[in-house]
Amino acid sequence: MKKKIAIAAALSAAYIITSSAAYATTDGRDKAMRAEAFEYRDGDVVCEGYIVYDETIKEKRPGVLVVHEWTGLGEYEKRRAKEIAEMGYVALAADIYGKGVRAHTPEEASSLATKFRSDRATLRSRARAALEALKKHPLVDPAKVAAIGYCFGGGTVLELARSGAELSGVVSFHGNLDTPNPEDAKNINCKVLVLHGADDPLVPQEHISAFQEEMRSGGVDWQMVFYGGTVHSFTNPASGNDPSKGVAYNERADRRSWEAMKVFFAELFETR
Repeated sequence: MKKKIAIAAALSAAYIITSSAAYATTDGRDKAMRAEAFEYRDGDVVCEGYIVYDETIKEKRPGVLVVHEWTGLGEYEKRRAKEIAEMGYVALAADIYGKGVRAHTPEEASSLATKFRSDRATLRSRARAALEALKKHPLVDPAKVAAIGYCFGGGTVLELARSGAELSGVVSFHGNLDTPNPEDAKNINCKVLVLHGADDPLVPQEHISAFQEEMRSGGVDWQMVFYGGTVHSFTNPASGNDPSKGVAYNERADRRSWEAMKVFFAELFETR
């Protein structure tokens, strides 16, 4: 009994469930999905993520961290977390900015993203805090954890890998590739998958070349897939449909990149 109390106390110190709700799966399959607001801390900063899992699975399973775009944790990342959880994983949509901190305009988003991209130590710390909270969840196998991210979040999961965090792999969807610390690639001990629009104007060619050299120099197990006719933010329907703006949804690239992620996960977690 004392042991159970001690475990519960340790878990409550790691994170707090602030709200919880069941929902029906998008594919109509017989699953009991649970989605919960999920508080955790990075030092004194309270962060509020969103965790999703299938309650019908009783054993421990892989966990996947989902890192948001530059606007902060929103409905898009929550949808992705649900889709990943329906694949049989525990998915935690992270909160890099902190509880209640969200961008409502492009200007606010730019300011928040710049703040964290200019302070990579804090960015890494926030990502690590989310990763550790996910690993401590009782349904997660801490030896089988991956992280994915979109745009700002793609760059964030690459920084998480560069920090030497213990995880199986990271996936960047149309993410930032640059870093002020390319020598930190030697710290990467996981596999890296980058899914990128071949015509993305927001990531210049010099960043792509520098990233590839960084991966080679660091001896990283990495892959990079380019999608032709595809610009920035291609996985998010809210990006619109005008590639001339440099940001646009591309259904084909979205579908192909999601399938590439699933194959990558099968390799990481040996589920094929």
